[in-house]
Amino acid sequence: MTTKIAIDTNVLVYIHDKTADEKSSIAKELLVSEPYLSTQVLSEYLNVLRRLLKITKVDLLTKSTIWLDGCIIFAVSLNTLKKAATLAEKYDFQLFDAIIVASALEAECTVLYSEDMQHNQVIEGKLTIVNPFL
Repeated sequence: MTTKIAIDTNVLVYIHDKTADEKSSIAKELLVSEPYLSTQVLSEYLNVLRRLLKITKVDLLTKSTIWLDGCIIFAVSLNTLKKAATLAEKYDFQLFDAIIVASALEAECTVLYSEDMQHNQVIEGKLTIVNPFL
């Protein structure tokens, strides 16, 4: 059985970082494993890249379909927000992190790759947060 993984925004952004070759390579490798991305991650990613790459909206949207080909986009729903509220209270997550973690749980992922959350933290006995750059 293949491990279902989710990726946080910070990991995706490294794909485009020309100053961090090793992190960029690791991030690119993670894209090959058909990761789940919440619509929260997708929105944050596009917002960061718009500032970072300084390309037009149309170019960004067009290129993102190529960069993210193979990713599975998972929509944030009202149930996601309810779960995020529970997680924020229980684990003291930041707002957007709670939504990302809730989405990963809803998608039945067992690993969430993130540089910004606690490495090896296990959420609800089902999801492990892993910093792929350690």
